[in-house]
Amino acid sequence: MLAKSHAMRPSRILFAEMTRQELRAIAGETTVVLPLGATEQHGPHLPAGTDFFTIDRVAQAAAERAAADVPIVVTPALPFGSSDHHLTFGATLSLRTETYYRVLNDLLRSLVTDGFRRLFLLNGHGGNHELAQLAARDVALELPARIAAASYWTIAWDALVEQRAHLGCRLPGHAGVFETSMMLALRPELIATERPHRDNVSDTDSRSFYSPYRHEIHDFWKQIDGYSDSPDQGSEEKGRRYQEAVVSAVARTLVEFAKAG
Repeated sequence: MLAKSHAMRPSRILFAEMTRQELRAIAGETTVVLPLGATEQHGPHLPAGTDFFTIDRVAQAAAERAAADVPIVVTPALPFGSSDHHLTFGATLSLRTETYYRVLNDLLRSLVTDGFRRLFLLNGHGGNHELAQLAARDVALELPARIAAASYWTIAWDALVEQRAHLGCRLPGHAGVFETSMMLALRPELIATERPHRDNVSDTDSRSFYSPYRHEIHDFWKQIDGYSDSPDQGSEEKGRRYQEAVVSAVARTLVEFAKAG
């Protein structure tokens, strides 16, 4: 007789490609990843779908690697997030704070109802970060499931520092060197030929999402024209290195989560 882990392993990793019978059969032993993206302005040079394209690719690539060790599936990436801070620029489809929180709650509840007991919210947009963690906590307190929530750049922080991705830019920033590089590796045909340049960008360890406190400034994004640091310094070569660092780190984390408990 086959071992339980092999018997319950899904034949594919994409939730949307599986039938109800297939999903029902593997739900109890399988980790399900829900990628969280956004559709919002990314400066004058990157497409509005940058966060969606990035997290969709990261989630699928990481799950493909993790699937060699643990049963895992990936849902369709959520293309909308908490992006009110970008509405003044246009090119933004945002869910208000309370709406986004409820959407995440409903999706998590749906997955638990489907029979899944290991759920991972993999976030790709800064505005979603705290709300994803809050939704994970609240649903896990009420329903019989283990739920994790994390942003890909925090998971991969040490690996990205090894690639010097934190120097001379905000990490992950917004439409700056890091995201421009990632998109040059993912979807170069969508990027404007001319990219903004800024002088006097600090070459220091700039941990924009590792601060010990939350710091908000009214109209901050308007002050910096909706993008961070100097996007013209991004490159496809950097993007390939960053993507590999991120995918490897996320895959390891998914395996650890699936095997825990």
